[in-house]
Amino acid sequence: MTALAAPRAPGALARLWAEADAVQRAALVLALILLALALLAPLVAPFDPNAQSLLARMRPPAGFERARPGHWLGTDELGRDILSRCLFALRLTLGLALAGAVIGLVLGGTLGLIAGLLGGRVEAAVMGAVDAQIAVPFTLIALFVLVLFGNTLPVLVIVLGLYGWEQYARIVRAETRKLMAMPFIEAARAAGAGPVRIARVHLMPNLVSPLVVQFTLSLSGIVLLESTLSFLGLGVQPPTATLGAMVGVGRDYMPNAPWIVIAPAVTILLVTFAVQILGDWLRDRADPRLRPR
Repeated sequence: MTALAAPRAPGALARLWAEADAVQRAALVLALILLALALLAPLVAPFDPNAQSLLARMRPPAGFERARPGHWLGTDELGRDILSRCLFALRLTLGLALAGAVIGLVLGGTLGLIAGLLGGRVEAAVMGAVDAQIAVPFTLIALFVLVLFGNTLPVLVIVLGLYGWEQYARIVRAETRKLMAMPFIEAARAAGAGPVRIARVHLMPNLVSPLVVQFTLSLSGIVLLESTLSFLGLGVQPPTATLGAMVGVGRDYMPNAPWIVIAPAVTILLVTFAVQILGDWLRDRADPRLRPR
């Protein structure tokens, strides 16, 4: 008699999908679509994003009077296809946001971990820098750095990377100080574990949940910061398109051609929505206290 095969356990992705609610599933699908569009922008964009045609300038989206065939979201003040520019702008904006968020995570997380582990003067110095950062609006710092060193792409990435590092440092330092008082840390010390092993084995796994939440918040904040800098003419320079730059340039044409602003603004909204919802979802999954039983 042949034994019946045991049913296979569902994979991790299948379990995550099964436990997600409708909003979380929608955010995941939206994030995957936006990411795919960003990665495949050169293949799916119908036109060259920088190709100009003054005869086709400020044409409305498809379905409206005077719409030009093939330009589904219309054209801008120089006759460039808005859909193509949004796809390439999404690609660059997401790249800048991810690079900035990773830099802030590494910088702030490392300083916060060092401050929490060592304490004393090191902790006082780190927290003093954090307090100084919080006391000054970061937009002013960004403007000063870009004016002083130029608004080249490497400088812009560094500026975006400095956004929010103090929040990472505060969170990691506070969590580290709390964890250092736990019995399992005392047991690890008694067993001869050094600071590096304690940080790698015992502290970092417990820091995932708050860092994931802060990472998603930083992504949204960096997108808005890039939009502000581009609005002021200090972000990525024309003709290269970012979502913020498209909104900044299109503001002058809102009365006659609102679609120039609506398309990139809606894209920013969709990116922010997807990132925020997925951040909360990942936080719930990373924190054992919030997992469904």
